[in-house]
Amino acid sequence: MQKPNYIPLLLLLVVGLGAALVPSLPTKIVTEGLDTGDTAWMLCATALVLLMTPGLAFFYGGMVNSKNVISTMLQSFVAMGIISLLWVGVGFSLAFGDSIGGFVGDPRTFFLFKGVLDGKPWSLAPTIPLMLFAFFQMKFAIITPALITGAVAERINFKSYIVFIVLFSLLVYAPLAHWTWHPDGFLFQLGVLDFAGGTVVHMSAGWAALASAIYLKPRFSHGAEQALPPANIPFVLLGTGLLWFGWFGFNAGSAVAASPLAVSAFATTNVAASAAGLAWILFDVARGKKLSAVGFCIGAVVGLVAITPASGYVTVPVSIFIGVVAGATSNFFAHLRSKSRLDDTLDVFPCHGIGGMVGLLMTGIFASKAVNTAAVDGLAYGGTELFLKHLLALVVVSAFTFGASFALLKLTDLLTPLRVTAEDERRGLDVSQHEEQLLAGA
Repeated sequence: MQKPNYIPLLLLLVVGLGAALVPSLPTKIVTEGLDTGDTAWMLCATALVLLMTPGLAFFYGGMVNSKNVISTMLQSFVAMGIISLLWVGVGFSLAFGDSIGGFVGDPRTFFLFKGVLDGKPWSLAPTIPLMLFAFFQMKFAIITPALITGAVAERINFKSYIVFIVLFSLLVYAPLAHWTWHPDGFLFQLGVLDFAGGTVVHMSAGWAALASAIYLKPRFSHGAEQALPPANIPFVLLGTGLLWFGWFGFNAGSAVAASPLAVSAFATTNVAASAAGLAWILFDVARGKKLSAVGFCIGAVVGLVAITPASGYVTVPVSIFIGVVAGATSNFFAHLRSKSRLDDTLDVFPCHGIGGMVGLLMTGIFASKAVNTAAVDGLAYGGTELFLKHLLALVVVSAFTFGASFALLKLTDLLTPLRVTAEDERRGLDVSQHEEQLLAGA
C-alpha cells in the first residue's frame, strides 16, 4: 500500500468550494433566434462525440498486452473527468474567450462558465445556446489528450499522465483551438479551413505523441522476439465501431446545425472511413501480409482522421480518394516506424499525425465553395492560395505542438517522474499503478 497523499483531494475540495462561491447564476436566459431542431441535433452530436472517448478506451485497451488493459482504458476515462472540470474553469475561455492578439482567449471571459448559460449564442453557431456549443467543444478537448496515450502505453506513470494532460490542454490544445476556430484566431484570419479538428485535434495529438514516444524512450520489451500479443481483438473491433459511430457527431455536428451541410459531412465521413479501412488491409496484402481485423480497424480510424478537416468542404467522391490516400500513407509510415527504434506503442503519430496532415493538405486541394459557401476553392479548382496557406499551417502547427509538448514533458518529469520503474513495467501498469487486473482468461 502506498503512502497516503491528501493534497490532490484537498485541491479538488478547494475547487469545489470556489465553484460554490461563484455559482454564475443567469440573469436572463437567451431564447431569441434559437432553433429547436438545431438544438436537438447538437445535443445528440455532443453525446456522440463523448461516446468516442470510451470507444478510444476499447480501441487502445484491446491492442495493448493483458497486463496494461485497465490502465490504458482508464487513461481515456479519467480524461473525461479532468478535462471536463478544466474546461468549465478556464479551458473554454482560453479557446473561445475574448481574443488576446489572435493567439489565446482571455481566461476571464467565461471563468467558471460565467455568462455561458444566459450568454448570446456563439457567432458561428447562432441557432443553438452558448452552453450547448461550449459542451460540444468540451468533448473535443477531452478526446485530444486521450489520443496521445497510445504512444506511451505500457510505461507511463499515471500521476504524471494526469499532470501532463492538464498542461497540454491549457498550453497546447486551447491555443490551437483559438487559432483555428475563433473568428479572431490568427489561422482563422489567415483563411485556413479545418472543419472538425484535423489540426486542432489530430495533428496536435499526433505530434505530441511523437514527442512523448521520443522522450519516454522504448519499452524494455520493445523489439523483443517474444513480444506480448494484443490483449483482446474484439475490444479493438468494438472500439472502432464506437469511434465510427461517434465520429458522425464529431464531423456532422461541426456544421452546428441540422442542415444539408451536416448531411454532407456525415456522408463523407462514412465513405472515407470505408475507403481507408480497405486501403490499409490491401496495402498489407501488397506487402505479403494477411488481411487482419486490427488492420481494417486501424485503417478505418485513419480515414476518419483524414476526412475530419475536409468533411464539410469536399464531395463524397473526393472522400473516397482521401480515404484511400490516407490509409495507404499511414500504413506506409507505420511500417517504417516498426523498423525503427521509435516506440510509438500504438502508432499514434502514423495514424493521427500523418492522417491529420494528409487531411489538411487534401482540404487545401479539394475544398469547394460549391459544397460550403463559407469555404474557398482549393488547388484542384484553381485555388492555389488556400493550398499554400495550408502548407504554412502544417509547418506552424507541427513545430508548435511538437516543441511545446516536448517542453511540457520535461516540465512534468521534473515535477513527478514520467516513466514507471523497470519492475513496475515488468509487472504491468494495471497492478503497479492501480492494484487491479483482468480476471484470468478475460
